[in-house]
This record gives sequence, structure tokens and C-alpha cells, in this order.
Amino acid sequence: MSLANALRSGSKDVVGKVADHLSPAVAKFAVCLQPVIADRAEGSYVWTTDGQKHLDMSGGIGVTSTGHCHPRVVKAIQEQAAKFIHAQQNVFTASVPQVALLDKLRDICPEQLTRFFFCNSGSEAVENAIKIARGHTKKQNIIAFENGFHGRTMGAMALTTSKTYYRANFGPLMPGVFIAPYPYCLHCKARQASPSGNDWYTVEPCMPGFRMNYNDRQCCNGPLEAVKWMLTQQSAPSETAAMIIEPILGEGGFLTPPPSYLRGLRELCTQHNILLIIDEVQSGVGRTGKWWGHEHMDGVDADIMTFAKGIGSGFPMAGVATREDTFDGIAAGQLGGTYGGSVLGAAAACATLDVIREEGLLENANERGAQLVKGLMQLQQQFPIIDVRGRGLMVAIEFGGTDGSLSAKYGTAAAITKAAVKRNMLLLSAGARETIRFLPALNVKAEEIDQALNILADCLEEVFGSEAQPATAVA
Repeated sequence: MSLANALRSGSKDVVGKVADHLSPAVAKFAVCLQPVIADRAEGSYVWTTDGQKHLDMSGGIGVTSTGHCHPRVVKAIQEQAAKFIHAQQNVFTASVPQVALLDKLRDICPEQLTRFFFCNSGSEAVENAIKIARGHTKKQNIIAFENGFHGRTMGAMALTTSKTYYRANFGPLMPGVFIAPYPYCLHCKARQASPSGNDWYTVEPCMPGFRMNYNDRQCCNGPLEAVKWMLTQQSAPSETAAMIIEPILGEGGFLTPPPSYLRGLRELCTQHNILLIIDEVQSGVGRTGKWWGHEHMDGVDADIMTFAKGIGSGFPMAGVATREDTFDGIAAGQLGGTYGGSVLGAAAACATLDVIREEGLLENANERGAQLVKGLMQLQQQFPIIDVRGRGLMVAIEFGGTDGSLSAKYGTAAAITKAAVKRNMLLLSAGARETIRFLPALNVKAEEIDQALNILADCLEEVFGSEAQPATAVA
């Protein structure tokens, strides 16, 4: 019997047989507890072939920005598929959906970014951003940052340090990459040694309205000072093409840097003729309550910006936005890709951007994000949650130890995601520390956020049990 027929017949062992024919190198966050096969989805819910309905707080890792199968996005893809499926970008100047997408991107992108290159994924966008930077500057070195994640392809992997297993055993990696410190204020040794101690960290707001204004957040400036010395000791400005950074770390734990850090990087790049690449693959397209994550930070202008994930509501679409002259030095034919600039992807992206704008999803991201943060901070009074952070609907919680320390027991985040799966909620961990992230659809409803918080409370009770206690390490 074929696998498809076995699935239709309800065979109980079909999931295992399917897994036997797929690469074991693709991690399945829930497979060790409850192997499932996705069947259909709508809005904030996913149904699996076993008949279970799951509340999706992972959003396909931030991809399903307008929810699963938004009717307007589905219609746009269907109508485009009946007209033209593949308009190869090396053959035509553009396609009709691509022209429409250019207009929409020019409306929402920072005004200095006026040229675009379209591709299929975040990793591909990052790879091409590096090529563009090297081609334009005629310099080779790239500075990336601790805890960053930029992809799994060979070039992007060399820039990724959120966890060692993304790059272990794949060396030698792309040369010319230097890793600079990223401010992780919660675990900053200078903060811990300061007489004000924990008070230093509490100047960071989880989100506007909860703590002090973000632009008032202070920093010891040690990480920025380290970048300055890196340009003196490791990668000379005359050899440094670009710095690449996520404005809010994605896979690395949803860290939001002090505003002075990104402004300082911008100043260094301007001073030394280095391009600043802002990686908005996970934080962009409305995810943080603004079109782009770096818009929360004054004085931070990108020379190159990458985007993907939420731009197509689940349909593969990605791109690179640059300043007008940044493609100078790149010869015709040096960039491309068989499926880049897909007409179906462009149609999906156009519909996605229309839905976000016309259905008020930026406002909803801020409102539902605030609701989520408020609920998480209430749970912080019962469980060892040492940090609630993020912007909009890009929110994370980090756990400390039940003894009041800043380090949770290894496997805490994984145990919570497993407990969530048992209760039919999809959650993801993030970063090397014990952190859980929330990436619901931008049109998630208030009652769905409440449902997620109630399920999470049960999960935390299961995982921490009698050891449950509020965090004490951070005021």
C-alpha cells in the first residue's frame, strides 16, 4: 500500500513509515512526543490527520502573518495560477504581480531603499546581500553578531551563532567572517557587578507602556566598544564590506538591543564606509507592530535590508532591498535564481501586504502583543520567568532556575513545548538559553491569546510543579 493510501485508510503506523523516508536531519519539535501529519489549517488553528485541532502560536516560525489560508491570499494565488505560474526573471523585465509588489514595497520600505532583488527564502536573501555588499565595496570581510541566526546555507551558516549545531561538522565555513559581541543585558557581567545591579536591566521595557521608554534604556556600551576594537585588531575597515545584524534577534532568543547599540553601529559603518545590512527576515513585515523591526530604533538606517517569512503568508517569497547605488559593482548575471521573483509569490505578497494594511494588523499586533505580555508578566509572579521581552507579536519569555538563579535547568524550554503539544498548542523554543517564543498570526484574536495563556499556565504548572515560584533574580 502506498503511503498516501495508508494515510487515507487511517493506518496507525503510517507516520513512522513516512518518517523513514524523510531526512532525519530536519528537526521536528514535537515528533519525540506526538508524531503528527498536518492536514489543513485556518486562521490560528491547524488540524492534523489524527483529527486533533491545534492552536498555533508558532506561526510557521513567523511565516503565516495573515493567519493560515487567509481568503484574500488564497484567492490571489488561485487567480494568478490560472494566468501564469512561472515567469522566469532572467527572461522578462518583470511580471505584472512583481510590478504591483514593487509599488507596495516602495510604500512601506525605508525611503532610502529603492532597489529590490527577489528570491525564495531568508537564507537566499542573506547570501545575496553578502554578494551585493562585497561586490559594491570591493571588500571581503563581514562582521556578524553573537546569537544571530541568518540561515543554514553555507554562507548564511557562517554568520550564524545562535547555536553550535547549526554549523557543527560543516567546516571549513565561508572565510572573512568575524563575530562581534551582542548586548545580552540580562546576563551582562558589568550589570551584575554594578551597585545598581538588577535596576540596570529593568530600564528595558518589555513593550511600550509597560516600563520606561525604550529610547531611555541604558547600556554599559561594552559590546559596542568591542566592535570598535574589532575594527582595529581583527578586521580593518579597509577590508570590511558590511556588518549584518537582526534588529531583534529571532532564533537567538528575541533579544532587543539597547538603542545606543544599533545607532553606534550605524555611526561606525558611516565613518568607515562599511555597509549596514539589517536582517528583517523574522522581525519584518508587521511582526513587531511596525512594518520593520528596526523602525523602533531612531537613527538606524539600513544600506541593505533582507526580508522573507511573513511577506508571503506562507508562500515562498523573499528579497533584498538596497540603496539606489548599491548594485554598482555587480555585473549582469551575477545574481539570479530559477524561481526568484515568482509570480505566485509576488501575488501572495501583494495580497499579504494589502491584508496587513487594510485589516489593521499592525494595530492588532500591538494590541494583542500587549495583551500577551500582560498575561506573561502575571505568570511571572508564579513561575521562574526572568524576562518577558519583544515587540508586537514577536514575544519571548526566558526562564531562570527555581533557586532564583539566572540559569534554568537544561531542557526546561523543551519540556514546556512538549507539555504544550499534549494540550494541542504549538510553541517553539529560541536561543541557547531556556527561552520560549510566541509568533502567532498578526490577526490573532483576543480570545486566542487568552486560550494560549491558559494553556501555558497549565504547562508551567506541569513542568515546575512544587518547585514553581516567581523569579527573584531580576526585579
